[in-house]
Amino acid sequence: MALHGRCYCGDVQYELNGEPQASLQCYCRECQYISGGNPAALIIFPKEAFHLTQGELSEFRRDDLDVAVTRYFCSNCGTGVGSETPNRPGAMIIKVGTLDDPSIFAPTVAIFTCDKQDFHHIPEEVSAFDKRPG
Repeated sequence: MALHGRCYCGDVQYELNGEPQASLQCYCRECQYISGGNPAALIIFPKEAFHLTQGELSEFRRDDLDVAVTRYFCSNCGTGVGSETPNRPGAMIIKVGTLDDPSIFAPTVAIFTCDKQDFHHIPEEVSAFDKRPG
């Protein structure tokens, strides 16, 4: 399977090859800050499946956090494209909204529901966890 995606302005474009490892929604406060209040819709691939086809990604990491996630974004329009976390070495976590066809997304897991806001909805068909599963 090959998927394609881009940032809002189109300066950054990418391709994903292979099958996703996971499809989830994250309700942690960090994802809420970055999204402007919503949970993050994420799809996880092996890092080697991710290939930039145009442009370059800028990165940001808060080293003051216990788990310093590296977030990748377009320096022109600011669109967050993906991230890497020490909790999943070798994985690239892609923001579903940057896929050319986000309709393929069907979350199977909701994580960090302990941070969920009253206005957030967790789909009934997904497994929900206060933190991370396992």
